[in-house]
Amino acid sequence: MDQPEYEVLPKLHVPQTAVGVPAESFASPAVFNVDGVSVYYGSFRAVTNVSLTIHENEITAFIGPSGCGKTTVLRTLNRMNDLIPGARMEGKIHYRGAGLYDTAVSPTAVRRRIGMVFQKANPFPKSIYDNVAYGPRINGIRGKGQLDEIVERSLRQAALWDEVKDRLNKSGLGLSGGQAQRLCIARALAVKPDVVLMDEPCSALDPIATGRIEDLMQEIKSKYTIVIVTHNMQQATRVSDRTAFYSVLRDEKSETRTGVLVEYDRTVNIFENPKDDRTQAYVTGRIG
Repeated sequence: MDQPEYEVLPKLHVPQTAVGVPAESFASPAVFNVDGVSVYYGSFRAVTNVSLTIHENEITAFIGPSGCGKTTVLRTLNRMNDLIPGARMEGKIHYRGAGLYDTAVSPTAVRRRIGMVFQKANPFPKSIYDNVAYGPRINGIRGKGQLDEIVERSLRQAALWDEVKDRLNKSGLGLSGGQAQRLCIARALAVKPDVVLMDEPCSALDPIATGRIEDLMQEIKSKYTIVIVTHNMQQATRVSDRTAFYSVLRDEKSETRTGVLVEYDRTVNIFENPKDDRTQAYVTGRIG
């Protein structure tokens, strides 16, 4: 008999903090260990030799100019690049100690555990209720009472319940941009992921809607580990605990370019005391 796909992924645990001891006294456990990762699309090498550790119940921001590989690295964390013909990865990624790309690991199981919110809000052409209930139903939950509970919980976590509770049967396509993005976040949370990946979730939103999404991230990070790609450096300083700065390395002889991880540290250090001149130039606006 085939082994159930979830058995090849590690069991989740609830982080414990000793009573009376500040949380900052503890090193946050590692969720992802990325070791020497390079990603290719056919013969094109999009990113080269990326290594970093992403920690539990923190918000990690990926920043850098266009084309530096931020989204490519983000998509390696839940194997979304597997869906692109010709894409391949070299190096290793461990998720809670298990090899994320081991042959025994199901990409479908990975994506259930590690959810993703995309740059453009993409509600399904279904009711608000059915948008949120979609994932649980795919996972075998059919009882109306249980689905009602999941939908309400997820919409509350996404700070959307009070705005839509009286129109759950209306189409999700009728929501405003900020509401639609929060609906997509609720849809991701409905399957109880361990990690939420966000690819520029506020790029198309106005400042008020952006503020709501940022507040939401702060509220839910006690339950989830969040990784966000953003072009907005002010957003990175406002919401993230750690920041990874990527840049583009150009080879003039071969006329090729690839993304590289320049510096990764606590966000306050990246923006106030960076170690690399390239980071300093980027965060101060001297290069774009």
